[in-house]
Amino acid sequence: MAVEKGSAFLLKVGDGAAPPNFATVAGLRTTQLSVNGETVVVTNKGSGGWRELLSGAGVRSVSVAGAGVFTGSAAEARIKGSALGGVLDDYRLSFESGETMTGRFLVSRLDYAGDFNGERSYTLALESSGPVVVA
Repeated sequence: MAVEKGSAFLLKVGDGAAPPNFATVAGLRTTQLSVNGETVVVTNKGSGGWRELLSGAGVRSVSVAGAGVFTGSAAEARIKGSALGGVLDDYRLSFESGETMTGRFLVSRLDYAGDFNGERSYTLALESSGPVVVA
């Protein structure tokens, strides 16, 4: 697997259409993705002292975090509206390899900060709802 640039790890938000058109969230300096899985333990007397897990069981989720500089883009305004409304929206993560991950996410946190002589910045956290499709 080739080394990929972090700058090519992009977060995109849908426009609400079906199918959605995606716009890159501008100004993001850092982006992080976590794939979470819950295990179901099925260990029994016949396991020979070793833990056994049930494949395909449990709850899976994807968490996305990002931080960047506020640019006032339409994508940032859409994220703010979704956060204030507590509504799910379509998001896509794209990578330099061309791989994408697309799904419905809820903005679980949106923070703004600013210094007197600096730029306005923000951090955000997204939590998946339903399947996340890898293409």
